[in-house]
Amino acid sequence: MIIALDGPAASGKGTLARRLARHFSLAHLDTGSLYRAVALRVLESGGSPADPALAAAAAAAVQARDLADPRLREERVAQTASVVATVPAVREALLVFQRDFAHNPPGRAAGAVLDGRDIGTVICPDADAKLFVTAGVEARARRRFEELRESGKAAIYEAVLQDMKDRDARDSQRRAAPLVPAGDAFVLDTTALDADGAFAAALEFIGRKLAAKSVPG
Repeated sequence: MIIALDGPAASGKGTLARRLARHFSLAHLDTGSLYRAVALRVLESGGSPADPALAAAAAAAVQARDLADPRLREERVAQTASVVATVPAVREALLVFQRDFAHNPPGRAAGAVLDGRDIGTVICPDADAKLFVTAGVEARARRRFEELRESGKAAIYEAVLQDMKDRDARDSQRRAAPLVPAGDAFVLDTTALDADGAFAAALEFIGRKLAAKSVPG
């Protein structure tokens, strides 16, 4: 079983993906961490994230163990990841990794949950269930602002909001795999939902999809 979750930053898709993976005993891959790993390699090289050749080389060098680096959660890495993700060669280099994880999940899991920006549209168009998790940009900026404050980092809400808008624009307007819902995805707006509410709505949708697949013919 493959469950695909797409959506913009701070929509709640990561939290939801991890919870769904635990519930169904599936492997989980935060595909955004792959792009963060590429971004970190580029930053460490001292080069420009807008350099396609450098970004592509970094993507080709990424390994599974890179995804455990705690530095991937740094805001500078997140911002750079959004830039390298616009490079077609980077997306192509990471495509095989993601599809292999989905169809050959580690730990002999019965399937996988992948969350990112183009899982249902590009990586796993054959996923059993597709969700597009979203929320209003102000709500998402507020969540990110609170996360930064809680982690002890200085943050200005207006700056976080602008960064969020800029990132949304890059993700939705890029030529390579833009951020859009798959045609058969369930759009889950979490603006007014807490984690439990989002999980319940996702379970209901996935249950319907699995029930429909089990019907002969």
